[in-house]
Amino acid sequence: MFVRRRSTVRTAAILAGLALALTPLVTGAQDGYRQPPTAVAQILDAPALPTVMVTPDRKHLMLLERPGLPSIAEIAAPEYRVAGIRLDPRTSGPSRQNPARGLSLMPMEGGAAMPFAMSLPTGAGIGNLTWAPSGARFAFVVSTEDALTLWVGDTRTRSARQVTSRRLNAVLGAPCDWAGDEALVCTFIPPNRGAEPKAPSVPSGPIAQEALTGREDRAATYQDLLKSPHDEAIFSHYATSQLARVALDGTVAPIGAAGIISEVSASPDGRWLLVTTLARPFSYSVPLTYFPTTIAIWSLDGTVARTLATRPLIERVSWGGDGAQVGPRSPSWRSDAPATLVWIEALDGGNPATTAAKRDRILVVSAPFTAAPTTVVETEWRARGITWGRGDLAIATEGTSRGRKNRTWVIDPSGRTAPRLLWERSSEDRYNDPGAFVTARDARGRQVLQLTPDGKSAFLRGTGASPEGDRPFLDKVDLATGRTERLFRSTAPYYETVAELLDEKGERLLTRRESVTEPPNYWQRDLVRRIAPRQVTAVADPAPAFAGVTRQVVQYKRADGVALQATVFLPPGYDQARDGAIPFLLWAYPREFGSADAASQVQGSPYRFTRPGGSSHLFALLQGYGVMDDPTMPIIALDGKESNDTYVEQLVTSAEAAVNQIVGMGIADRDRIGVGGHSYGAFMTANLLAHTKLFRAGIARSGAYNRTLTPFGFQGEERSYLKGNGATVRYVQLPGESHGYAARESIGHTLHEMLTWLDQWVKPAKPKM
Repeated sequence: MFVRRRSTVRTAAILAGLALALTPLVTGAQDGYRQPPTAVAQILDAPALPTVMVTPDRKHLMLLERPGLPSIAEIAAPEYRVAGIRLDPRTSGPSRQNPARGLSLMPMEGGAAMPFAMSLPTGAGIGNLTWAPSGARFAFVVSTEDALTLWVGDTRTRSARQVTSRRLNAVLGAPCDWAGDEALVCTFIPPNRGAEPKAPSVPSGPIAQEALTGREDRAATYQDLLKSPHDEAIFSHYATSQLARVALDGTVAPIGAAGIISEVSASPDGRWLLVTTLARPFSYSVPLTYFPTTIAIWSLDGTVARTLATRPLIERVSWGGDGAQVGPRSPSWRSDAPATLVWIEALDGGNPATTAAKRDRILVVSAPFTAAPTTVVETEWRARGITWGRGDLAIATEGTSRGRKNRTWVIDPSGRTAPRLLWERSSEDRYNDPGAFVTARDARGRQVLQLTPDGKSAFLRGTGASPEGDRPFLDKVDLATGRTERLFRSTAPYYETVAELLDEKGERLLTRRESVTEPPNYWQRDLVRRIAPRQVTAVADPAPAFAGVTRQVVQYKRADGVALQATVFLPPGYDQARDGAIPFLLWAYPREFGSADAASQVQGSPYRFTRPGGSSHLFALLQGYGVMDDPTMPIIALDGKESNDTYVEQLVTSAEAAVNQIVGMGIADRDRIGVGGHSYGAFMTANLLAHTKLFRAGIARSGAYNRTLTPFGFQGEERSYLKGNGATVRYVQLPGESHGYAARESIGHTLHEMLTWLDQWVKPAKPKM
């Protein structure tokens, strides 16, 4: 949505919602898809960079060749939006996919990438790649226009083949999981599924929803919910699958009866299955996550060994991040054991308002699952999960969303020693974030805590936030004392992250390094020999037209003293002495914080390689605009109030500080500044245009706005919503698109609209009075 600020009347929040949220105002013949300037279009049409994976033996890089932007024909393909999901009825998989198109293998020691030998159908895509426990084979799903099928590849022969032509069902998630090294368990389309249910030509009756509790309940907003009995029939038809064991020779053996199987995972030893199934009654108020659910452990012949939970429909969900479901939740397999189930249970009924000494407990039960479960640990806050290490060692985390805190514990799953607190910290404090524990594959192919050979220390890697920007690091932490040793830290002029530890001691690393002028590439580092890092990949600049763009991270303060920051980009060839103050675009997204200190911490790095893609606002740089990117717009909980109690006031003072900064630098013309944002950033744009005179015009993409106080078009009101306040506005809908835009035509048109709007309302010099 595009709005120009008027000088005599403040522009109200008259901006578009989601692409399908409002009916557009039709004012005449439509022009079809338009394209941005040639320099922008060339970048959009450039080949995408490959996705890189490290093979389990750490000797190769697997490269997944990615296609360019999909066409509108692909995005506009048949799709059902039901029960909180979006499915493709042709393939019985998720819709709007843009999968990889090829596979190749590159030696870690250097050399050319060699493609896999395989006979893919023309136009087929590759997705859902998973490694077998041994790490030599991998399974993946091949998608065509009307089917998903299972394939398997082998790194030793650099070849891949189809396992079975039976059509997979991936409507509710990844369809396959390894069950040992020689077979997988997969969800297939039932052979007797039949034709798709037809929509009734005559309604069967009204659709009613009711609330009978008499309580004032807050509810989250969900998208793509069921809306009719036909929606229910469609969901049941496509979500129903048949579970089966698939041997690598193509033998398919059904397991149990067909049903709405939402999740399946095999135990680490491959002998048991954790199966989650859904049932009626469905709901029009919540997505499938809250439908009646059964969680059970099956043997490979479909026999139910234990039913962990049978949960009814849940339509009243505890509000806030500290609420939880009643009964077992987050079930999974303990990764360091052959077949041990682990799950979390609330001790406070899932209600954070209930007074309780302990909120959660984590329980386990092992095969054959007939014994009573044992409690591994109880937590004062909500349990977040466990990183398993060995029989007597694991890392447990707990946290409180409302309190913005978390704790990390070293625990002994055997129960012989008491849990030991490793650290308690603010979840908003980026400067003191110790990082995340590094995991590695064990002999069963499961991720477990990576320990040093003596078993006394683990590894941590993190973003390394600091006043000078992010400096990613790798630490070794002594689990008995909590003391850390810094093994690696990114140094200027690079931004370098640790992608993989290449040995048990953490002495050889695979890193991903970039700088302002160098695109991201993978490098090997030897921390013992301390020799120069060796480059592994050689990705070239995908958008050399941006090589002349300059960037600077700036720090400044708003009127109440809160420290802010932004990245300022200047167009290619800009010379301040010659060009002076130029038109600018400020593009932002507000964020909520619990304290001014947290809001003031520096984010990002001045050494990132920046190239735009998709519908990025940075393309404005190629049209002569400066861009103030992601200026901090903190909405802080002040004086015991909620963050949003002073939303407008804080938004305005942050925007004023941002504008004053770039004007004070002498690079921005105060009378030629536009503002824009996506989603919550679009809501921000609406408010800044309505409550300030800082900006010449605005661009709001995929926002959501409260229109309850301006019901234009309601009953006798003859004005349209967009014309009701008399603002200069252009409302554009992108057919077939969702909250984010995907199709090449849609992205090109979006950039055309954005740049045209800026050229019309921001770039021209303001007439002298």
